[in-house]
Amino acid sequence: MTDGEPFSCGASNNHLECNRTDKSHADPQFVENFRRKLKCFFMSPCQKYRARGRKPWKMILQILKIAIITIQLISFGLSNEMMVTFKEENLIAFKHFFLKNYKDSNKDYALYTRHEVHDHILYVIRRYLHLQNLTVDNHAFERIDDMFTPLSLCQDFYRHAKISPASETGLYHSSSKFKCISIYPISPYKNDSLDNDMNLTLDFQRLLAVNIHFKVKAINVQTVRHQELPDCYDFNINIMFDNNAHSGKIKISLSSHVQINVCKDWNVSGSTDSHFRLIVLFDCVVICSCLLSLILCTRSVYSGLLLQSEYTTFVSIHHNKTVSWSERMEFINGWYILIIISDTLSIAGSVLKICIQSKELTNYDVCSILLGTATMLVWIGVMRYLSFFQKYYILILTLQAALPNAIRFSFCAVMIYLSYCFCGWIVLGPHHENFRTFNMAAYCLFSLINGDEVYSTFKKLRDKTYLVWLFSRMYIYSFIALFTYMILSLFIAIITDTYETIKHYQKRGAPLSELQAFISECRDPPNSGKYMMDEESSSFCCLCAPCVYCT
Repeated sequence: MTDGEPFSCGASNNHLECNRTDKSHADPQFVENFRRKLKCFFMSPCQKYRARGRKPWKMILQILKIAIITIQLISFGLSNEMMVTFKEENLIAFKHFFLKNYKDSNKDYALYTRHEVHDHILYVIRRYLHLQNLTVDNHAFERIDDMFTPLSLCQDFYRHAKISPASETGLYHSSSKFKCISIYPISPYKNDSLDNDMNLTLDFQRLLAVNIHFKVKAINVQTVRHQELPDCYDFNINIMFDNNAHSGKIKISLSSHVQINVCKDWNVSGSTDSHFRLIVLFDCVVICSCLLSLILCTRSVYSGLLLQSEYTTFVSIHHNKTVSWSERMEFINGWYILIIISDTLSIAGSVLKICIQSKELTNYDVCSILLGTATMLVWIGVMRYLSFFQKYYILILTLQAALPNAIRFSFCAVMIYLSYCFCGWIVLGPHHENFRTFNMAAYCLFSLINGDEVYSTFKKLRDKTYLVWLFSRMYIYSFIALFTYMILSLFIAIITDTYETIKHYQKRGAPLSELQAFISECRDPPNSGKYMMDEESSSFCCLCAPCVYCT
């Protein structure tokens, strides 16, 4: 069939069979019906209700989801808060318990003599051996097959080292090796002879680090008061005596990797399962609501894709044109995509939350990310319904219009920003702690853009050599002048200019695309009753070759 062959439409089996017609003799009634169908697709939920009597179930469901998902997040947040508080307070307790003379104000906890290093290592071991007799909490040693896991004391040192600072000579072997000893909690060590019994020797010329590693178990029982079963915690504690710099200063740090496990056997007397069942039931309500929302929004996206295909074919046949991608994207509602992503995350997070509540899993971090992101997207997604009120939707319109120019502008600004980061890291890093690493330099410069730490940055570079002092002044002055006064102002100007353009469009009307101009020719108001007739007949030509059926 060639392009010159005509089209004709006839009714057959409740479908409209279409044959090729001349594009100049298109059925006016068919064009009007198709235009009315497009207009109905882009109506607001309230307009669709007036046009066809369909209640805005998706809008009602999204508003309901805001309430129930927020309540779910608050409930999980309270449980998560207890877990985080328990971990942080245990870390503080371990520092005070195992580090000698430790204070919370000690940002730079370090040792400077050999006697202090030996004394602090022995102090850690003694504290570990008497853990269950000294600690005020329910801490205990880890058992594996009725055997306590030991404390491991490992030395990391050069294989060979011989140095003479007086003669400025030295010999080092670049590779290193480890030497570890294990100390069991039931070992018969005495306080006075602990050093001799362990036979601990430290060669400080070769020593790189001393790592003390051990495990401590604890139970978070505060959840019982909130009608929740407790979790069992495994704290993998590592105390590091860092001598890599060989600068006469050995830094001490305590880190704790926490593993949350399900308690093997636990019974809380006086508690009932009603609270747990209500929480699980509420989570199931959330899952069902999100699943229904996911189905409805997916159906709407699919309907938009079908209508996009029909419009593309219609324009191709009747106007001999191709539809631009910008017009094609008008049929794909980005808000529905956002809601679909939110529903997917919320369903996954709710299932994981039920597993956590039932103590089948203990992965709080993944659940927090899923539920937190889902709640954020739900709240943002409801702004779709503000799009039908232009005065309230001006923020989204401004961001949407300004985003392409802002991205292009930011790309150039990032190049300049990275150049300053590299320069500051290399030049000022040896003289200023805020530029010591590349990440720290990036953080410091970003703070300078926002007006933070300006005085402290200048002050810490005041007592350096004249060359460094002069360079630092030129560096910081030029950065602040360039980013704070120029780049940031231009970025704001892009947003402001877009905002003024949007306000102008709201007063005098925005330029219409070909799709919008085609739809605007339909003058039928929503309450005219014609949209109801279109729904009952459902007869429009899909315009596909060689034979087209209407649905």
